This record gives sequence, C-alpha cells and structure tokens, in this order.
Amino acid sequence: MTQETSPIQQTLQQVFGYDDFRAGQRAVIESVVAGHSAAAIFPTGSGKSLCYQLPALHLPHLTLVVSPLLALMQDQLAFLDRHGIKAASIDSSQSREEAAAVMDGVKRGEIRILMISVERLKNERFRTFIQRIPISLLVVDEAHCISEWGHNFRPDYLKLPDYQRQFAIPQALLLTATATPRVIADMRSRFEIAAEDVTATGFYRHNLDLQVAPVEASRRAGALVEWLRPRLETASPQPTIVYVTLQKTAEQLTAYLGKAGLQACAYHAGLGNEARERIQQEFMAGQVNCIVATIAFGMGIDKADIRNVVHFDLPKSIENYSQEIGRAGRDGHPAECLVLGGRDTLRVLENFVYGDTPEPDGIRRVIDDLLAATRDDTDSQWELMLTSLAQQANIRPLPLKTLLVQLELRGIIAPRYAYFAEYRFKYLSDPDALVERFQGERREFVQAIVAAASRAKTWCSLDFDALYRLGQARGLDTQRARVIAALEYFNDKGWIQLESKQMTEVYQVLAPHVDPARLADELHGYFRDKEAAEIARIHAMLELFESDACLSHRLARYFGDDRAPERCGHCSVCRGQVARIPEGDALPPLDSQDAGALCQALVERYRTLHDAPPSTALLTRFLCGITTPLFTRLKARQLPGFAALEAYPYAEVQSWLEGQSSVGGVRV
Repeated sequence: MTQETSPIQQTLQQVFGYDDFRAGQRAVIESVVAGHSAAAIFPTGSGKSLCYQLPALHLPHLTLVVSPLLALMQDQLAFLDRHGIKAASIDSSQSREEAAAVMDGVKRGEIRILMISVERLKNERFRTFIQRIPISLLVVDEAHCISEWGHNFRPDYLKLPDYQRQFAIPQALLLTATATPRVIADMRSRFEIAAEDVTATGFYRHNLDLQVAPVEASRRAGALVEWLRPRLETASPQPTIVYVTLQKTAEQLTAYLGKAGLQACAYHAGLGNEARERIQQEFMAGQVNCIVATIAFGMGIDKADIRNVVHFDLPKSIENYSQEIGRAGRDGHPAECLVLGGRDTLRVLENFVYGDTPEPDGIRRVIDDLLAATRDDTDSQWELMLTSLAQQANIRPLPLKTLLVQLELRGIIAPRYAYFAEYRFKYLSDPDALVERFQGERREFVQAIVAAASRAKTWCSLDFDALYRLGQARGLDTQRARVIAALEYFNDKGWIQLESKQMTEVYQVLAPHVDPARLADELHGYFRDKEAAEIARIHAMLELFESDACLSHRLARYFGDDRAPERCGHCSVCRGQVARIPEGDALPPLDSQDAGALCQALVERYRTLHDAPPSTALLTRFLCGITTPLFTRLKARQLPGFAALEAYPYAEVQSWLEGQSSVGGVRV
C-alpha cells in the first residue's frame, strides 16, 4: 500500500478533513501506531494534539491523556466532538452524575479518549475504576512538567512512569512546545523513549515579528495605547493578547485602555469560572478583540488569527515567552510580538521564586512528622493531608509536593496509596431493599456495610476499621478496596448518593533512622539550588532581550534548534534596534524605612499562635508580599506592612532585617 493511501492517511483525510500532515506529525504518528513510545516537541500551534488523536482511532483500547489545565482539555474535546470522535474528561467541574456517565462510557468502550489531570491518578475511586480498563496509550500533554529542569515543573508528573507500569500501559507519548535539550533528555530517560522516536520540528517561526522595545513604567500604558490604536481602530480589529504579571495590573490596564477608547477585557484567576469562559468565547468569536490577561489565558485556545501578543510586563522566563508568543500567527500569516516591560516588575518575578523556597524549620517539621509515624506505627506508615501539613510546616502546596517527591527519590519514603479519609452516603432507597437485592455471601457483605454505617438525619458515615473487624467476626471479606467498589456500584445504580472528601496520602517510611538535621539541611540546599536556577532563568531572559544578535536565532538556539537563520530580518535587532531594558524608578534607601512599624501588626498577630518570634525569612516574605499558608491563616494580606517593600530585591530586604536589633519590639 502506498504512503498516500495508508490507513493513517485515510483517517487524516476522512475523519479530520486534512489533505496532508504538518511537519513532524507523520513521523510521530507512525511511531505510535507501530507500537513505540514517542515524543513530539513542536512549537505552540503546530498540531501536537493530532499526534494522539489520530492514533487513538487505530489502537485497540483506551487512550488516556494527562493534561495540566482544564482549558486545554475542553478545547481539545470540542475539536474531537466536531470530528465525531468519542472523547471525554473527568474533572473537578463535573457533577458526580456527569463523571459516572463518562466512566460508564469508558467501561463500554464507547469513549476512545479520556482526559484527566495528573492529580486524578491519586484519587482512590478513580484508580479503582481505571485499573479495570485496558489502556493502549498514555499521553502526557505539556510533558516538560515532568522535568525538574523545565519551567513549569509539577512534582506529581514525576510519578507518571510508575503509573504507566502500574496500569500496564504499553506505550507513552510525550507532547510539549518548550523543552530545552536537557529537558528532552530527562523526558526520554524517564519514559525509556529511543532517540529515533523523538521528533522536534524546530522553534523558528518565519511569520513572527519579534520586537523588544521596553518603556519606563510611568510611560508604558501610554505607549501601549499608541501601539494598539492603529491595530484595533480599524474596520477589522486585530485579535490581540496583552500579558501582565498581576491580577490588579490586568484590571487597571483594562480600565486605562477603556478610557482611551480601546475596548478590552481583563482575564485572570480572580474572575469566576463563568466570567472567564464567557470572555474566552467572546474572544474566539471576535466579539472582543483585546484581552489583558495574566499568563493562564491562551492555554488551550486554538485561535489561528491572533495578530498581536504584547508583554506589558516581563514574562517569567524564555520558556514562558516562547509559549506565549506561540499563540500568535498560527494561521501562518504575519503577527507581531512586542515586549514593553522593564525591570520594574523584575522583583515581583523573583519573589514568586523566593516564595517557593521552604524555610529550614518548615522542612524539619515535615521530617519530624514522618519520623514520629515510625514511633507510633509498627508498620512505619505515614499518613498526611497535604493542606494540613502545608499549614503546619508553612510551606506552599506545590513546593511541599516537591519536597515529598525528593524524599521519595532519596529513598526515605515510598508512596503506598491515597484514600479519602471520609466517605459518606445517603440512601436513595430503603436499606433493607438494598440488602434484598443480593443473595448468599454478597447479601451478608452488604448487610455488614449497612450495619457499620452510622446514620445521622440524612447522611451515613462509614468506619472502615469497624467494618473490617465486623467482617472478620462474620467471616466476610470487608477489605477497603472491596467496600469502595461496592459503594461505587450502589452509587452507579442510583441506590445511594456517595460523597468523599479529605484526601489522605499514605507513605511507607523506608529510613526511620535517618539523621533529621542533616536531611533537612540537604533538602534546604536542594531548594536553594532550584531557587538559584530559577533566578538565573529570569536573568537569561533579560540577556536574550538585550542581545545584539538576531532574536529569532537566539531563541531557537536556546531550545537546541540550530536550523534558524542567523539573521531572520523580522526582529527588532535585525532592524538595528538593540534593546536596553530600563531600570525601575529609583527607590529610597532601605535605611529610611521603619522595620518596627512595618512589621508590628504581623508580630502581634504571630504571637497569638507561637511562643517564639517570627524568623527573619518570614518577615522578609511579609514585607516582599510573598504569600505563605501561615499568612493565609493570619490574614496577613490585610495588614498594613504586607508587600510594603515588594519593589526591593528580596536578598536586600532580608540583609537589612538581619541588621536590625529588633523588629516590632522583638529581637531578631
């Protein structure tokens, strides 16, 4: 059979309506259909999704897609629906009935593609379900999240190779737009992908005009209006995204543009789901042509005709910059990408990084908690609830997950399972009628569940330990997994309404005699190294923007692509405009600030919870506006000193505080 009439070519034309593949797609799809694990490193908007969508129609069983964002899932599901392909997601926005309907479709084999978040794989109920489903392919979207050297590292992604083995999934497909050579090597190693099954199409985009024209903060909004006016005040306004760092900037800049007569909508995480969805739909439909947004906007938006992407503030990294400008000009027509931001927002970017470095005593609290479990439990089993542990150790949830993964990698702990601490249900039919539906041992098993469920007015709660003991006394198998499977079955049949909450993770402690002080120091050193690497990533971005070499060439080389021309001819440097990013406004010296007055309210509130004074690191985070679980508990954002020094470098604020004899009446 010739290549033109191959089965995958026929599917491409008959199902998807495309005459031919885009660059790189055929190689990836042929690898997957041939039974190999593979990786596709394509620029944003280059058709990565087809690399799993088409093979899913040629594979015998389910294709399971792990995606980091709900918006990505929804956009891809809409595309699949338009092409008559049965696909669905299980996500937090669904009702129990909707999720149950999806699972039923998967069980019957009607749904060929199932999309989930990586966190779903820790869900006990989902794991019980998916272990019974044959799966042909595991797809990891935004696969750079796997690597600690990637820009959006997500600790739970490190567990995906283990999940692949646990669920006996024979193949994996990794998809990303932003992976440096080091990240690609990491991805290959973790999923055992052969070099010949990695396809990278290059990062150079011939139709993107890259411009770096930074403006002082005081003039930036006016400069944006001047630049946007000829692009928006036309018979056919050009679809435009303006990226900012903070939610409040999105709101303020939208208002400023409105006063200048330019219609725009703000988009950020502070808006409700309905508002965000409405704004996205209006932008897609051309009813709104300019969005002022934090960086979440655009993920999963398949709008081909975006003509302009503006960075009003500096992006977070070269990887983020590449992703964000990649949303422009997907139709192949010319698009402009402008950087206006200066160093005035640099401190905010750096503070995001510093906020993810746990304090040494927080790390030590986690280690002490896990070692305490070895004294109380002969099985050396450590149970934790992430939110509670984050508050106890004052570590943000994401770095806490990173800490747990590092403890795993060092052989200190090993994950066993996760479960919901609490299950409750209410009968939708009489409990006696429920028992009567079964015969023999199964009837006795259901009777035991009913007997062990303590009932309040409406809801019943289940004590699994009591049920297990009851089962032993009656000679029944009442192990947790069987009970949960039964409850799920009752729920699916409409006999009960089941709810679960308080996710609890269970680890085996493998090294109960570890030196806690040395381990805490070692882990704090790991986080400090990551912190330094992230700060270096920010400064690498500044070097790119101030480069006197072609921007397109420098950007491609960063991602290991040596195929871009040395002079693209369509960037500001090639036009002779080498940028110098302006400093922010001159700040008064820190010695002119009153540390005691700024921190007094926090110190007083902190004393209501602790005997010891707050650490210098904690006070620095407070003054630099870096949120922590403890600050949420103390409602620190409402205090007058919060973020009072966010424009200053974090290290300078910390050094200044260390030079104070006392802060807020407390010696430091």
